[in-house]
Amino acid sequence: MQTDHRPSLRDFDIYEYGDKAAQIVLLQAIDKHSLDSMEKEIELIREATGKEFLLAAFVVNDWNKDLSPWPAPAVFGNEDFGDGAADLLAVMQEYCENMGSRTFILGGYSLAGLYSLWSVYQTDIFQGVAAVSPSMWFPEFDNYMNDNKIQCSNVYLSLGDKEEKTKNKVMATVGDKMREAHKLLHDQDINCTLEWNEGNHFRDPDKRTANGFAWIINRMGN
Repeated sequence: MQTDHRPSLRDFDIYEYGDKAAQIVLLQAIDKHSLDSMEKEIELIREATGKEFLLAAFVVNDWNKDLSPWPAPAVFGNEDFGDGAADLLAVMQEYCENMGSRTFILGGYSLAGLYSLWSVYQTDIFQGVAAVSPSMWFPEFDNYMNDNKIQCSNVYLSLGDKEEKTKNKVMATVGDKMREAHKLLHDQDINCTLEWNEGNHFRDPDKRTANGFAWIINRMGN
């Protein structure tokens, strides 16, 4: 009988940057095109924190599938969203378990930012999360946040100030849904901030992500 293949660490290309012995471990899902900007992101985090860390970048092959918490129809182009987030999270948890007792911080940009925020509703393994320009327009995610309890006490949210100014009616909701998410977490006494950046969704993703990780690190006391 044929069984579904469950992804494991062997199924992902994982690039490690920084000090492998560091207490602080950052995890980030990226696409292969983002590898070119990782060194810059690492340097910006170092400059902003002055602390040693290890960053593990997990390269995902199917962006819309691997990072989506549940299936949803396409909102741009014709590629629907899958439900691979649980598999990716299981792999990241395996990675963390192999690292022993350390401080784990999860972060990501765009749909990877939404994945990161969703993940800290599933597990308490991460002490902080940086959801940078996350796809908060994702269908039913605002309702999911209202109906479930976050398991992370340090949350960084950010968005470009032009991201909600789009003709796409679904994606145009991103600003209001981000404001609602920030208020919800604030009302739940979560240590949460919402930072607005200049520009649209595609401006300075490495800098914005670095700012998110740095904000978390500087408030962890490590």
